[in-house]
Amino acid sequence: MIELRYRDIHKRFGRREILRGVELDLEPGRCQLLCGKNGAGKSTLLRILAGMEKPDKASLVVDGAIRRWRQVRRELLARCIYLHQTPYLFEGSVRKNLNYPLSGSRETRAARIAEALQWSGLSALSEQAAHRLSGGERQRVALARAWLRNPDVMLLDEPTSNMDVGCRQRTVELLSRLKREGVVLVIATHDPMHFSPIADTVLDLEGGELTESESVPVRRSSKVTPLARLSRAAG
Repeated sequence: MIELRYRDIHKRFGRREILRGVELDLEPGRCQLLCGKNGAGKSTLLRILAGMEKPDKASLVVDGAIRRWRQVRRELLARCIYLHQTPYLFEGSVRKNLNYPLSGSRETRAARIAEALQWSGLSALSEQAAHRLSGGERQRVALARAWLRNPDVMLLDEPTSNMDVGCRQRTVELLSRLKREGVVLVIATHDPMHFSPIADTVLDLEGGELTESESVPVRRSSKVTPLARLSRAAG
């Protein structure tokens, strides 16, 4: 798996510099949460990491050598997948959407699609028209389609926004599977608590600078444990 070490990322829109010397290391099997206010530059940073948006200045350390961003852009585009919070799906069924990134014989593609449907829990929706899916289901199709491309890096922009609790939990479970497979995850989110089960690091983007939070937030369970029940009874 690939390791990407970004250095000195700068990006300006007009007079406003939204990224000022940002540095970020992406390591296999690690999940980093990217937090910040609306307009802080989270989406822009993800797109630069993916090779999709040109920075004003940036470099990467590759095999111990420093290379400019534009020199490695093709490699970034090949290895990194950026997913918007409302992913684009093609007309037609879920199966057709999963077929899009595949090549090879019909039998080979059918086997891979079946594997992706099982991986994502979408087998029951395989013939469903994509435009009739819920937001959570669309995100799962996008994740399954990305999984078929064997990505090294997944960059996700608010992947669970406007989802109910069940859809959000299923999405986090799929991301957890990707992490266990060694995929790098960077997730832009306004609520890091949703991703606390898989997060290794929380990064805050403010004033164009990226800083690491001291700790990863932990979601408190609302379940009452047997020990808690005994304590309440004793009290």
